[in-house]
Amino acid sequence: MVTFHAHPDDECISCGGVMRAAADAGHRVVLVVATRGEHGEIVPGVLTVGETLAERRVRETHDAAAVLGVARVEFLGYTDSGMVGTETNDAPGSFWSADVEEAAERLAAILREEDAEVLTVYDRIGGYGHPDHIQVHRVGRRAGELAGTARVYEATSNRDEFRRMIEMARATGEDVPDLDSEAFGSPESALTTRVDVTPWLAAKREAMRAHRSQIADDSFFLSLPDDRFALAFGTEWFIRVGGDPAQREDTLFPA
Repeated sequence: MVTFHAHPDDECISCGGVMRAAADAGHRVVLVVATRGEHGEIVPGVLTVGETLAERRVRETHDAAAVLGVARVEFLGYTDSGMVGTETNDAPGSFWSADVEEAAERLAAILREEDAEVLTVYDRIGGYGHPDHIQVHRVGRRAGELAGTARVYEATSNRDEFRRMIEMARATGEDVPDLDSEAFGSPESALTTRVDVTPWLAAKREAMRAHRSQIADDSFFLSLPDDRFALAFGTEWFIRVGGDPAQREDTLFPA
């Protein structure tokens, strides 16, 4: 299994459960990251004197990968493009400005080396519209074609389930901010694969904790009570390329 992500920490949030589950089932898990996350926001007080954010995030990626049972970590060598509309989007060497065919061949070379059965990428809007995430979709889909990878899955979220969770919270009197659910994830009708990762939530959360430069102890991810964390992150959703939503799967490795 090769799982392809835009920045360090993306892997544990969207695919941490399936990665650990695959490793526990005896599958070789390979993590490929497009950039080193040079333009991410930094949790205050984390970096040591003289340490760059890129250096720190590479180390954090390896630490998180160890928690998730990853056998190999590779960085494609592109620069973080920053948030949408920033000048870093089109800077030389940025992932967003990279030639899709050239970047896809870099990833395809790894897929061939590993003889990968499964590849995970992102959905067409990159989950929530980040330029590098959209590029993961484009590059990943093309790399799967070039390498002839049998099963390609687009990691996404269930926007209809998210709406239901918001409605439930408001019904109990919680103050929930207004969010545009159309701006992220995919409709339930498009989803082909629902993986219950609750047995691996401890590893998923521990992998998040490894990314200390990005995920503070008081962050949404780490401060949620266990039951709320399970509700929010206990299911990982995918769209299998060529799959049929009417015949929903519950694993990335069907028999």
